[in-house]
Order: sequence, then structure tokens, then C-alpha cells
Amino acid sequence: MVDDRTALVEMRNVRVAFGGVHAVEDVSINLFAGEVVGLVGGNGAGKSTLMRALSGARPPDSGEIWIEGRQVHITNPRVAKAYGIETIYQNLALADNIDAAGNVFLGRELTDRTGTLDDDAMESATRKVMQRLNPNFKNFKVPVKSLSGGQRQSVAIARPVHFNARILIMDEPTAALGPAETAQVRDLIRQLKAEGIGIFLISHDIHDVFDLSDRISVMYHGKRVGTVNRDEVTADEILGMIIMGQSAEESAAAATSG
Repeated sequence: MVDDRTALVEMRNVRVAFGGVHAVEDVSINLFAGEVVGLVGGNGAGKSTLMRALSGARPPDSGEIWIEGRQVHITNPRVAKAYGIETIYQNLALADNIDAAGNVFLGRELTDRTGTLDDDAMESATRKVMQRLNPNFKNFKVPVKSLSGGQRQSVAIARPVHFNARILIMDEPTAALGPAETAQVRDLIRQLKAEGIGIFLISHDIHDVFDLSDRISVMYHGKRVGTVNRDEVTADEILGMIIMGQSAEESAAAATSG
């Protein structure tokens, strides 16, 4: 079935090379508003490099990036942010010794007319966005290093949401979290999706991918093996695509013959 909606993001024939090594080779992928696309593959498959091309951290050597039907040139992370593209890295990039509001506004602090930091305004805005994302979050006054893993993820996610991100790249968002915290982060992702935000979800966790994704794109040795609807494949078929670099049909046939 052909989807005639305008994609929030479309990456066309993207290539990224490091020296003579093609980390990403002729990859095309898209993302729609309110959709989660799981991006999976083994170590070195190229998924993080592909997303760095979108985030401006490593502009592509060739290929095109389109945002809502318009071709754009993303040359650095600042340009990406201007297009509503934000990345939540696995290490979260939080400043451990300051509180939630300080982290949400890190580098974009609010000041009053005298040039003094407006702590009240930043805390108020942080409380407002956190009420949308995680109403149970109460620890606004403590350094984020004292928060649980799930609460830290809430703070990391609140930052781009407050600044009106439309496209989120999430890198292993549940890595090293316990079951309760993982469930909390999954709820956050579902909330973002419900608000119409498009999410590229990089994960090694097949359970996360199947629980959260609408479509799954598999990469293998720098190439996209295929993109499939989550409801039309099994975990074993996805694993076959990841391990063998096979299409979903080839993977299903191999599983049947085995």
C-alpha cells in the first residue's frame, strides 16, 4: 500500500564514508508524524551514522534530506535543531550537578530584564512540560545525579519537547534500566507519539522495538536490508534480517525451512 502523506523526514540515497569505508551506503528511509520507526542492526551496521547525518553531527557525503516535503541541507546540529530535529543520546548528556530546570534550559537559559537568570520562569516551564510527559515527576529541586534512570530520561526528553522538537532520534533509551524504569520510558515514548512527534528509535532490544515501533528498518553492513510493518513480521524474522542481512521474505523462508 502506498502512503500518500507527506513524510515528516525523508532521507534519500544517503552515503557516509570514513576514508575508504562506506559506513552508510545508498540508504533511503522515511518517518511520518506520530510514528515510531525502529532502527536496528548489529554493531557497525550504520544505524547511528545514518542518524548522525540527520542530526547534523556528520553531514552525508551524498544523498538528500527532505523535511515535510522540502529539501534541506543540514550542515551541523544547530541547523538540525532549527528544523525541529533533536537527539537524545544513550548517555543523556545531562549536567549531573544541576536540577531538572537547569538541564532543560542548559545553553538556552532564560534571563530577566536585568540579565539575571530567571530560575522561577525556567522551573515553571519545566513543570509544565513535565506535567505533559510524566505527571508523577516531583523532584524538581535536586541535582539530576540523584534521580533514577527513568526520571533522568524524563528530564532528557523534556528538553527537546519544550523547544518544540518534531523529530526525535532516541539512541538506546532503555539501556541499563530496570523493568519499572523501562516501562516508564516506554510510556514517555507513547506520549510523544500521541502528540504527533516522529521518533527514530535506535535499539538493540527487540522487545522495545516490537513494543514501540510502527515500522522497523534493518541495516546490515551500511545498507538498509528492508523496512517492514511491525505487525506483519515476527521477532525471528527481524533477527534473521539483522544477523544474515536478508529481506523479511528471505528470513521467513529460512525460518520455515529450518
